Amino acid sequence: MGASMSVRKYGDRSVLDLSEWGRPIARVMARYLKEKPISVIQVTTFHLLLTLYSAWLILDGNPVIACFLLIIKGVIDAVDGELARIRERPSHVGRYWDTVADTLGLIAVMGAFGIVFDWSILFTSLMIVATLFQYSLFNHYSVSMRALGSGDATSRIDERVRPVAHPWEQQRNVNIFHSVYLLFFSWQDRMISWVAGKGSKSLGFELTVSSFLGFGMQSLIIFALAVAQNLDNLPVLVLGVNLSLMALVLLRSRL
Repeated sequence: MGASMSVRKYGDRSVLDLSEWGRPIARVMARYLKEKPISVIQVTTFHLLLTLYSAWLILDGNPVIACFLLIIKGVIDAVDGELARIRERPSHVGRYWDTVADTLGLIAVMGAFGIVFDWSILFTSLMIVATLFQYSLFNHYSVSMRALGSGDATSRIDERVRPVAHPWEQQRNVNIFHSVYLLFFSWQDRMISWVAGKGSKSLGFELTVSSFLGFGMQSLIIFALAVAQNLDNLPVLVLGVNLSLMALVLLRSRL
Protein backbone atom coordinates (compact mmCIF):
# COMPACT_ATOMS: atom_id res chain seq x y z
CA MET A 1 0.00 0.00 0.00
CA GLY A 2 2.92 2.32 0.59
CA ALA A 3 5.26 3.71 -1.98
CA SER A 4 9.04 3.81 -1.88
CA MET A 5 9.79 7.12 -3.47
CA SER A 6 11.19 10.53 -2.81
CA VAL A 7 8.31 12.87 -2.11
CA ARG A 8 8.36 16.45 -1.05
CA LYS A 9 7.14 15.59 2.41
CA TYR A 10 10.46 13.85 3.12
CA GLY A 11 12.59 15.82 0.70
CA ASP A 12 15.39 13.75 -0.77
CA ARG A 13 14.78 10.78 1.55
CA SER A 14 13.53 7.61 -0.16
CA VAL A 15 11.38 5.92 2.47
CA LEU A 16 8.56 3.40 2.71
CA ASP A 17 5.67 5.08 4.51
CA LEU A 18 2.72 2.68 4.69
CA SER A 19 0.32 5.45 5.65
CA GLU A 20 1.15 7.46 2.54
CA TRP A 21 -0.95 5.38 0.14
CA GLY A 22 -3.50 8.20 -0.18
CA ARG A 23 -1.02 11.03 -0.68
CA PRO A 24 -1.03 10.90 -4.51
CA ILE A 25 -4.81 11.40 -4.37
CA ALA A 26 -4.37 14.18 -1.81
CA ARG A 27 -1.79 15.85 -4.03
CA VAL A 28 -4.22 15.90 -6.98
CA MET A 29 -6.94 17.36 -4.76
CA ALA A 30 -4.51 19.97 -3.41
CA ARG A 31 -3.52 21.05 -6.92
CA TYR A 32 -7.21 21.44 -7.76
CA LEU A 33 -7.76 23.57 -4.65
CA LYS A 34 -4.61 25.65 -5.09
CA GLU A 35 -6.34 28.62 -6.73
CA LYS A 36 -9.69 28.09 -5.03
CA PRO A 37 -10.84 30.35 -2.14
CA ILE A 38 -10.56 27.49 0.34
CA SER A 39 -8.10 27.74 3.20
CA VAL A 40 -6.01 24.98 4.73
CA ILE A 41 -7.86 25.53 8.02
CA GLN A 42 -11.18 24.93 6.24
CA VAL A 43 -9.89 21.64 4.83
CA THR A 44 -8.84 20.53 8.31
CA THR A 45 -12.20 21.56 9.75
CA PHE A 46 -13.99 19.62 7.02
CA HIS A 47 -12.19 16.36 7.83
CA LEU A 48 -13.06 16.90 11.51
CA LEU A 49 -16.74 17.27 10.61
CA LEU A 50 -16.50 14.15 8.45
CA THR A 51 -15.04 12.23 11.40
CA LEU A 52 -17.82 13.43 13.71
CA TYR A 53 -20.38 12.32 11.13
CA SER A 54 -18.67 8.92 10.99
CA ALA A 55 -19.01 8.65 14.78
CA TRP A 56 -22.72 9.39 14.45
CA LEU A 57 -23.05 6.67 11.77
CA ILE A 58 -21.40 4.17 14.11
CA LEU A 59 -23.96 5.00 16.78
CA ASP A 60 -26.74 4.79 14.18
CA GLY A 61 -25.79 1.23 13.21
CA ASN A 62 -23.92 1.93 9.97
CA PRO A 63 -20.32 0.94 10.82
CA VAL A 64 -19.26 -0.05 7.28
CA ILE A 65 -20.24 3.32 5.80
CA ALA A 66 -18.72 5.08 8.82
CA CYS A 67 -15.39 3.27 8.46
CA PHE A 68 -15.33 3.92 4.71
CA LEU A 69 -15.76 7.63 5.41
CA LEU A 70 -12.85 7.39 7.84
CA ILE A 71 -10.70 6.26 4.91
CA ILE A 72 -11.87 9.32 2.98
CA LYS A 73 -11.07 11.41 6.03
CA GLY A 74 -7.53 10.05 5.99
CA VAL A 75 -7.03 11.21 2.41
CA ILE A 76 -8.47 14.65 3.13
CA ASP A 77 -6.24 14.83 6.21
CA ALA A 78 -3.26 14.75 3.83
CA VAL A 79 -4.75 17.45 1.60
CA ASP A 80 -4.23 20.28 4.09
CA GLY A 81 -0.49 19.61 4.34
CA GLU A 82 -0.13 19.22 0.58
CA LEU A 83 -2.11 22.41 0.00
CA ALA A 84 0.14 24.34 2.37
CA ARG A 85 3.22 23.02 0.58
CA ILE A 86 1.87 23.74 -2.91
CA ARG A 87 0.92 27.28 -1.91
CA GLU A 88 4.24 27.61 -0.04
CA ARG A 89 2.28 28.75 3.00
CA PRO A 90 3.22 26.56 5.99
CA SER A 91 1.18 27.45 9.04
CA HIS A 92 1.83 26.96 12.74
CA VAL A 93 -1.87 27.51 13.43
CA GLY A 94 -2.75 24.90 10.83
CA ARG A 95 -0.27 22.44 12.33
CA TYR A 96 -1.75 22.79 15.83
CA TRP A 97 -5.36 22.83 14.65
CA ASP A 98 -4.74 19.63 12.69
CA THR A 99 -3.62 17.87 15.88
CA VAL A 100 -6.60 19.20 17.83
CA ALA A 101 -9.00 18.15 15.06
CA ASP A 102 -7.50 14.66 14.82
CA THR A 103 -7.76 14.20 18.59
CA LEU A 104 -11.36 15.40 18.79
CA GLY A 105 -12.25 13.04 15.97
CA LEU A 106 -10.50 10.12 17.65
CA ILE A 107 -12.35 10.75 20.92
CA ALA A 108 -15.69 10.88 19.07
CA VAL A 109 -15.08 7.68 17.08
CA MET A 110 -13.68 5.66 19.99
CA GLY A 111 -16.47 6.98 22.20
CA ALA A 112 -19.01 5.77 19.63
CA PHE A 113 -17.37 2.33 19.49
CA GLY A 114 -17.35 2.27 23.29
CA ILE A 115 -21.09 2.86 23.41
CA VAL A 116 -21.85 0.28 20.69
CA PHE A 117 -19.68 -2.43 22.25
CA ASP A 118 -20.57 -1.50 25.82
CA TRP A 119 -17.01 -0.69 26.87
CA SER A 120 -16.54 0.90 30.27
CA ILE A 121 -15.50 4.55 30.41
CA LEU A 122 -12.11 3.42 31.72
CA PHE A 123 -11.58 0.96 28.86
CA THR A 124 -12.70 3.51 26.26
CA SER A 125 -10.25 6.01 27.74
CA LEU A 126 -7.49 3.37 27.57
CA MET A 127 -8.25 2.80 23.88
CA ILE A 128 -8.10 6.54 23.21
CA VAL A 129 -4.82 7.06 25.08
CA ALA A 130 -3.21 3.99 23.46
CA THR A 131 -4.19 5.23 20.00
CA LEU A 132 -2.88 8.72 20.77
CA PHE A 133 0.50 7.28 21.72
CA GLN A 134 0.55 5.18 18.55
CA TYR A 135 -0.16 8.25 16.44
CA SER A 136 2.46 10.20 18.42
CA LEU A 137 5.11 7.55 17.78
CA PHE A 138 4.53 7.69 14.03
CA ASN A 139 4.46 11.49 14.14
CA HIS A 140 7.76 11.51 16.05
CA TYR A 141 9.60 9.68 13.28
CA SER A 142 7.69 11.43 10.49
CA VAL A 143 8.69 14.84 11.85
CA SER A 144 12.28 13.68 12.32
CA MET A 145 12.44 12.36 8.76
CA ARG A 146 10.95 15.56 7.32
CA ALA A 147 13.57 17.59 9.17
CA LEU A 148 16.35 15.40 7.79
CA GLY A 149 15.03 15.22 4.26
CA SER A 150 13.47 18.59 3.52
CA GLY A 151 14.36 20.79 6.47
CA ASP A 152 10.65 21.27 7.22
CA ALA A 153 10.42 22.85 10.68
CA THR A 154 6.69 23.63 10.80
CA SER A 155 6.24 20.55 12.98
CA ARG A 156 8.79 19.96 15.71
CA ILE A 157 9.50 17.10 18.08
CA ASP A 158 9.74 19.56 20.96
CA GLU A 159 7.06 22.24 20.73
CA ARG A 160 7.73 23.94 24.07
CA VAL A 161 9.34 26.98 22.46
CA ARG A 162 6.66 29.24 20.99
CA PRO A 163 7.19 29.65 17.23
CA VAL A 164 7.25 33.00 15.45
CA ALA A 165 4.25 33.46 13.17
CA HIS A 166 4.76 33.40 9.43
CA PRO A 167 4.00 36.70 7.65
CA TRP A 168 0.64 35.31 6.47
CA GLU A 169 -0.63 34.40 9.95
CA GLN A 170 -1.14 36.38 13.14
CA GLN A 171 1.14 35.89 16.11
CA ARG A 172 -1.85 36.13 18.46
CA ASN A 173 -3.46 33.11 16.80
CA VAL A 174 -0.21 31.18 16.90
CA ASN A 175 0.11 31.97 20.60
CA ILE A 176 -3.41 30.74 21.35
CA PHE A 177 -3.08 27.46 19.47
CA HIS A 178 0.43 26.90 20.78
CA SER A 179 -0.87 27.27 24.35
CA VAL A 180 -3.67 24.79 23.66
CA TYR A 181 -1.17 22.36 22.19
CA LEU A 182 1.17 22.65 25.16
CA LEU A 183 -1.69 22.14 27.61
CA PHE A 184 -3.21 19.06 26.05
CA PHE A 185 -0.64 17.41 23.76
CA SER A 186 2.98 18.26 24.59
CA TRP A 187 3.16 15.56 27.28
CA GLN A 188 2.78 12.92 24.57
CA ASP A 189 5.66 14.38 22.57
CA ARG A 190 7.96 14.46 25.60
CA MET A 191 7.13 10.90 26.66
CA ILE A 192 7.62 9.50 23.16
CA SER A 193 10.89 11.41 22.73
CA TRP A 194 12.13 10.07 26.06
CA VAL A 195 11.35 6.42 25.33
CA ALA A 196 12.44 6.61 21.67
CA GLY A 197 15.95 7.83 22.36
CA LYS A 198 18.16 8.99 19.48
CA GLY A 199 16.94 6.43 16.94
CA SER A 200 18.96 4.72 14.22
CA LYS A 201 21.09 6.70 11.79
CA SER A 202 18.63 6.62 8.89
CA LEU A 203 15.38 6.22 10.88
CA GLY A 204 14.12 4.14 7.94
CA PHE A 205 13.13 1.10 9.98
CA GLU A 206 11.43 3.15 12.67
CA LEU A 207 9.45 5.23 10.17
CA THR A 208 8.30 2.29 8.07
CA VAL A 209 7.15 0.12 10.98
CA SER A 210 5.57 3.00 12.91
CA SER A 211 3.78 4.13 9.73
CA PHE A 212 1.60 1.03 10.14
CA LEU A 213 0.28 2.86 13.21
CA GLY A 214 -0.59 5.98 11.22
CA PHE A 215 -4.21 6.78 10.47
CA GLY A 216 -3.80 5.95 6.78
CA MET A 217 -3.11 2.25 7.41
CA GLN A 218 -5.24 1.97 10.52
CA SER A 219 -8.31 3.27 8.69
CA LEU A 220 -7.91 0.55 6.03
CA ILE A 221 -7.63 -2.18 8.67
CA ILE A 222 -10.61 -0.87 10.62
CA PHE A 223 -12.67 -0.77 7.42
CA ALA A 224 -11.69 -4.39 6.73
CA LEU A 225 -12.82 -5.33 10.23
CA ALA A 226 -16.13 -3.55 9.62
CA VAL A 227 -16.73 -5.36 6.30
CA ALA A 228 -15.91 -8.70 7.96
CA GLN A 229 -18.17 -7.78 10.89
CA ASN A 230 -15.24 -8.15 13.27
CA LEU A 231 -15.10 -4.67 14.76
CA ASP A 232 -15.41 -6.23 18.20
CA ASN A 233 -11.75 -7.24 17.65
CA LEU A 234 -10.71 -3.57 17.58
CA PRO A 235 -9.12 -3.84 21.05
CA VAL A 236 -6.94 -6.69 19.73
CA LEU A 237 -5.63 -4.35 17.03
CA VAL A 238 -5.09 -1.32 19.26
CA LEU A 239 -3.90 -3.01 22.45
CA GLY A 240 -2.34 -6.12 20.93
CA VAL A 241 -0.89 -5.74 17.46
CA ASN A 242 -0.20 -2.02 17.59
CA LEU A 243 1.43 -2.05 21.03
CA SER A 244 3.65 -4.95 19.92
CA LEU A 245 4.78 -2.92 16.91
CA MET A 246 5.44 0.06 19.17
CA ALA A 247 7.66 -2.12 21.36
CA LEU A 248 9.54 -3.36 18.27
CA VAL A 249 10.14 0.18 17.01
CA LEU A 250 11.27 1.49 20.38
CA LEU A 251 13.62 -1.47 20.85
CA ARG A 252 15.23 -0.85 17.46
CA SER A 253 15.43 2.87 18.17
CA ARG A 254 17.29 2.25 21.42
CA LEU A 255 19.77 -0.28 20.04
